[in-house]
Amino acid sequence: MRITTTVNGTEHEVDDVWPGESLLYVLRERMGLPGSKNACEQGECGSCTVYLDGEPVCACLVAAGQAQGREVRTVEGLADGDRLHPVQEAFVECGAVQCGFCTPGLLIAAHDLLARVPHPSDLEIREALAGNLCRCTGYEKILDAVRLAADRQARS
Repeated sequence: MRITTTVNGTEHEVDDVWPGESLLYVLRERMGLPGSKNACEQGECGSCTVYLDGEPVCACLVAAGQAQGREVRTVEGLADGDRLHPVQEAFVECGAVQCGFCTPGLLIAAHDLLARVPHPSDLEIREALAGNLCRCTGYEKILDAVRLAADRQARS
Protein backbone atom coordinates (compact mmCIF):
# COMPACT_ATOMS: atom_id res chain seq x y z
CA MET A 1 0.00 0.00 0.00
CA ARG A 2 0.98 3.60 -0.41
CA ILE A 3 0.78 6.01 2.51
CA THR A 4 0.89 9.76 2.36
CA THR A 5 1.75 11.54 5.57
CA THR A 6 3.16 14.86 6.62
CA VAL A 7 6.36 14.53 8.63
CA ASN A 8 7.92 17.58 10.21
CA GLY A 9 5.92 19.81 7.90
CA THR A 10 6.80 18.02 4.67
CA GLU A 11 4.43 15.67 2.84
CA HIS A 12 5.87 12.22 2.11
CA GLU A 13 4.57 9.37 -0.01
CA VAL A 14 5.85 5.91 0.80
CA ASP A 15 5.12 2.98 -1.51
CA ASP A 16 4.99 -0.75 -0.84
CA VAL A 17 4.23 -0.43 2.86
CA TRP A 18 3.07 -3.79 4.17
CA PRO A 19 0.25 -3.89 6.72
CA GLY A 20 2.44 -4.94 9.65
CA GLU A 21 5.10 -2.30 9.10
CA SER A 22 5.49 0.15 11.97
CA LEU A 23 5.58 3.90 11.70
CA LEU A 24 8.98 3.73 13.37
CA TYR A 25 10.37 1.53 10.60
CA VAL A 26 8.96 3.81 7.90
CA LEU A 27 10.40 6.91 9.56
CA ARG A 28 13.85 5.43 10.11
CA GLU A 29 14.38 3.15 7.14
CA ARG A 30 12.24 4.59 4.38
CA MET A 31 12.27 8.32 5.15
CA GLY A 32 15.82 8.53 6.52
CA LEU A 33 14.81 10.03 9.85
CA PRO A 34 16.90 8.07 12.37
CA GLY A 35 16.18 10.34 15.34
CA SER A 36 13.53 8.11 16.85
CA LYS A 37 15.30 5.06 18.22
CA ASN A 38 14.34 1.42 17.86
CA ALA A 39 14.91 -0.16 21.24
CA CYS A 40 12.27 -2.43 22.79
CA GLU A 41 9.68 -2.55 19.95
CA GLN A 42 7.03 -3.06 22.63
CA GLY A 43 6.21 0.50 23.69
CA GLU A 44 7.97 0.02 27.00
CA CYS A 45 11.01 2.28 26.71
CA GLY A 46 9.72 5.39 24.92
CA SER A 47 12.83 5.79 22.75
CA CYS A 48 10.70 5.94 19.60
CA THR A 49 8.20 8.55 20.82
CA VAL A 50 6.91 10.94 18.15
CA TYR A 51 3.92 13.21 17.89
CA LEU A 52 1.01 11.87 15.81
CA ASP A 53 -1.48 14.67 15.21
CA GLY A 54 0.00 16.43 18.23
CA GLU A 55 -0.21 13.48 20.64
CA PRO A 56 2.92 11.65 21.79
CA VAL A 57 2.87 8.00 20.72
CA CYS A 58 5.35 5.16 20.59
CA ALA A 59 6.04 4.88 16.87
CA CYS A 60 6.90 1.20 17.26
CA LEU A 61 3.28 0.50 18.23
CA VAL A 62 1.68 2.50 15.41
CA ALA A 63 1.08 0.72 12.12
CA ALA A 64 2.43 2.83 9.30
CA GLY A 65 -0.99 2.81 7.64
CA GLN A 66 -2.40 4.63 10.66
CA ALA A 67 -0.29 7.64 9.69
CA GLN A 68 -2.14 7.97 6.38
CA GLY A 69 -3.23 11.60 5.99
CA ARG A 70 -1.96 12.52 9.43
CA GLU A 71 0.82 14.73 10.79
CA VAL A 72 3.91 13.28 12.40
CA ARG A 73 6.52 15.30 14.24
CA THR A 74 9.78 13.63 15.18
CA VAL A 75 12.65 14.78 17.34
CA GLU A 76 14.23 16.16 14.16
CA GLY A 77 11.14 18.36 13.78
CA LEU A 78 11.63 20.05 17.14
CA ALA A 79 14.64 21.99 15.86
CA ASP A 80 14.23 25.04 13.64
CA GLY A 81 16.68 24.25 10.85
CA ASP A 82 20.14 24.28 12.41
CA ARG A 83 18.85 25.90 15.58
CA LEU A 84 17.99 23.50 18.38
CA HIS A 85 14.72 23.83 20.27
CA PRO A 86 15.25 25.26 23.80
CA VAL A 87 14.43 21.84 25.28
CA GLN A 88 17.13 20.27 23.10
CA GLU A 89 19.59 23.00 24.11
CA ALA A 90 18.86 22.40 27.79
CA PHE A 91 19.50 18.66 27.42
CA VAL A 92 22.89 19.36 25.81
CA GLU A 93 23.86 22.00 28.38
CA CYS A 94 22.90 19.82 31.35
CA GLY A 95 24.69 16.72 30.04
CA ALA A 96 21.35 14.95 29.85
CA VAL A 97 22.10 13.35 26.50
CA GLN A 98 24.35 10.60 27.96
CA CYS A 99 24.48 7.67 25.48
CA GLY A 100 21.67 9.31 23.51
CA PHE A 101 19.46 6.30 22.95
CA CYS A 102 16.61 7.46 25.18
CA THR A 103 17.09 11.13 24.35
CA PRO A 104 14.65 11.45 21.39
CA GLY A 105 11.74 10.08 23.41
CA LEU A 106 12.66 12.13 26.45
CA LEU A 107 12.85 15.27 24.33
CA ILE A 108 9.38 14.70 22.89
CA ALA A 109 7.98 13.93 26.37
CA ALA A 110 9.62 17.04 27.87
CA HIS A 111 8.51 19.20 24.94
CA ASP A 112 4.95 17.93 25.34
CA LEU A 113 5.00 18.52 29.10
CA LEU A 114 6.24 22.10 28.79
CA ALA A 115 3.64 22.86 26.12
CA ARG A 116 0.90 21.72 28.53
CA VAL A 117 2.44 22.75 31.87
CA PRO A 118 4.86 25.67 31.54
CA HIS A 119 5.94 25.52 35.21
CA PRO A 120 5.88 21.83 36.12
CA SER A 121 6.65 20.57 39.60
CA ASP A 122 9.26 17.85 40.04
CA LEU A 123 6.44 15.35 40.45
CA GLU A 124 4.84 16.49 37.18
CA ILE A 125 8.20 16.18 35.40
CA ARG A 126 8.75 12.68 36.76
CA GLU A 127 5.23 11.61 35.79
CA ALA A 128 5.59 13.06 32.28
CA LEU A 129 8.87 11.22 31.71
CA ALA A 130 7.76 7.98 33.38
CA GLY A 131 7.23 6.19 30.05
CA ASN A 132 10.81 6.80 28.98
CA LEU A 133 13.54 4.51 30.22
CA CYS A 134 17.18 5.58 30.47
CA ARG A 135 19.54 2.66 30.66
CA CYS A 136 22.40 4.96 31.71
CA THR A 137 20.50 5.50 35.00
CA GLY A 138 21.22 9.21 34.98
CA TYR A 139 17.82 10.74 35.45
CA GLU A 140 18.96 13.69 37.56
CA LYS A 141 20.60 15.47 34.61
CA ILE A 142 17.45 14.86 32.58
CA LEU A 143 15.33 16.41 35.32
CA ASP A 144 17.77 19.35 35.50
CA ALA A 145 17.40 19.85 31.75
CA VAL A 146 13.60 19.97 31.92
CA ARG A 147 13.80 22.43 34.84
CA LEU A 148 16.25 24.61 32.87
CA ALA A 149 14.06 24.58 29.76
CA ALA A 150 11.02 25.49 31.89
CA ASP A 151 12.92 28.36 33.55
CA ARG A 152 14.05 29.71 30.19
CA GLN A 153 10.57 29.34 28.76
CA ALA A 154 9.17 31.32 31.70
CA ARG A 155 11.64 34.17 31.10
CA SER A 156 11.01 34.46 27.37
